[in-house]
Amino acid sequence: ATGGVPSALLHNIKHNKVLHERVVILTVQIADVPNVPESERCEIHDLGDGFFRAILHYGFMQETDVPLGLKQMERCGGHFDMMQTSFFLSRQTLLPSDKPGMPIWREKIFAWMLRNSATAMEFFRLPTNRVVELGSQVRI
Repeated sequence: ATGGVPSALLHNIKHNKVLHERVVILTVQIADVPNVPESERCEIHDLGDGFFRAILHYGFMQETDVPLGLKQMERCGGHFDMMQTSFFLSRQTLLPSDKPGMPIWREKIFAWMLRNSATAMEFFRLPTNRVVELGSQVRI
């Protein structure tokens, strides 16, 4: 989704009591086509007060390489120095619960599958030394 405030930003403000001078809210959108041409890869919108909304578009057959996408962002009016860029990611840990709905064994399997899936950092090819993960626990 390209609207709203990412939970990682809210957690960072809540716990660290800091708002960075320049905040880029990045959305990666996967299109219903196999490939998106590089000429249509990026959008950047100045939201004011140091906030920007950046969108990278990929086809469903393309690998999502965010660092490369950010380098290409210059043609859209954005500039990213990867050594000065930090990526704040949200991570949710699912906890099985006794709530009615899904049987507990299914909740445990779902939580196990989520734990063993690729992280956002791996999926988007983010440099490990530039990532901060802020997490929460959610009962299912």
